[in-house]
Amino acid sequence: MGKPRRRTALSDRIPGGRDGRRMLIVTFVDRIGSGLWGATATLYFTFAAGLSTAEIGLLLAVSGAIGIAGPPLGGLLADRVRLRPLLITVQLVRAAASLALLTTTDLRLLLAIASVGSLGDRAAAVLTKLYATRVAGPERVRYQAISRTAMNVGWAVGGLAAAAALTGGTVTVYRWLLIGDALSFVASALFTLRCAEPPSASRIAAQSASPAPDASAPAEPGAPAPAGPAPTPTEPASAPEKTTAPTPWRDRRYLAYTASEAVLFLDDSVFKVGLPLWAVTATSTPHQLVPLLLVLNNLLVVLFQVPFARFGATPHTARTSLWPLAGAFLVGGAALAASAVGAPWFAATALVLAATAFTVAEMLHATISWELSVVLAPSTAQGAYLGVHGLAQAVQRSAGPLAVTAAIAAGPLGWLGLGAGLAAMCGAQRHLVRDRGDGALSVAPVTVSEH
Repeated sequence: MGKPRRRTALSDRIPGGRDGRRMLIVTFVDRIGSGLWGATATLYFTFAAGLSTAEIGLLLAVSGAIGIAGPPLGGLLADRVRLRPLLITVQLVRAAASLALLTTTDLRLLLAIASVGSLGDRAAAVLTKLYATRVAGPERVRYQAISRTAMNVGWAVGGLAAAAALTGGTVTVYRWLLIGDALSFVASALFTLRCAEPPSASRIAAQSASPAPDASAPAEPGAPAPAGPAPTPTEPASAPEKTTAPTPWRDRRYLAYTASEAVLFLDDSVFKVGLPLWAVTATSTPHQLVPLLLVLNNLLVVLFQVPFARFGATPHTARTSLWPLAGAFLVGGAALAASAVGAPWFAATALVLAATAFTVAEMLHATISWELSVVLAPSTAQGAYLGVHGLAQAVQRSAGPLAVTAAIAAGPLGWLGLGAGLAAMCGAQRHLVRDRGDGALSVAPVTVSEH
């Protein structure tokens, strides 16, 4: 009797009910596939597709740039059509794109296929976030924390499976890992099929804005007479008021907020590009420390992302938490600068401190960003707004490596400048979402959960 009760208690702590739990499974399975492919993509294109280093760079750069259109396109569609079928369609498109990579070694075809897959990847991320926002309601920040934990565990499982498979070292292994990635998208689509359609304030508003039938028009033969007295000539029926859905492209404040987000998401490039390159080229630490730093990042997120949800529990708390986020960026930049000086033990200690600080920044920003991006978006155009917000991560993935490599080229002062710049952006964003004076954000925090 104890185990079922504990299982029920655990389920009750996950926001969104049954659909929220099922979407966590979707996220976990999706990330397993991403871990399989992310760890071996370069190897596949090198040994299975026979591309040169320059061709691989071109392939990843072009497909990544085209994928930037995925978030706004997905968000725009989500305000007009049902979310669940749209998410299933996007997952199946990703699966088809992954399998299509197996069919050719021609660079032009690979560019087209990888671009479709990149569009699907970026759109799926926004649609999954939108689904979670709608089903979790006021508990969306806690759900986001649990979801990020599931993501990291999924990535770890996929990465470990890829590492074990690569001991074979054959081209066949690379192909099977790509097939595993495609199957993860198919499985995600099947799990999404079991989820219910979440409520959508944007489609409800669209239906309510539809003009009512004209009472003065002649009724069709056999149709019942309209209830109530007809309007007299001196009291004409008022015409339905036309409403225009808000658009993020005319919302200067939201566009400025999204631009600041593209800068604050740089912690991703720091971990994927900056920290490994800096450790092996500018410090005296052994190269074996680099993967351990990435493991440390993953472990800290799994252990502490859920407790960190308290830093974004309300819009005011999220805004206030931008100050500790600025501090984490400053400490991380200073630690990376210090790692270039001194004995190996000192450099290793500084790198561990830098990895910890940037992981804290990652967890804080993930929580703050989730809450503010939702609360600043009108409920009647939530998909379109979150789609535009998704541009921040997409742009960072394309431009972030350039910013980080520029910091590496500048040496320790480059890291100090990067940390100070990120801290300054935290202050600018805090001013951008400033309070009106009554403790509320300058944009009314209306969300789907309130409808």
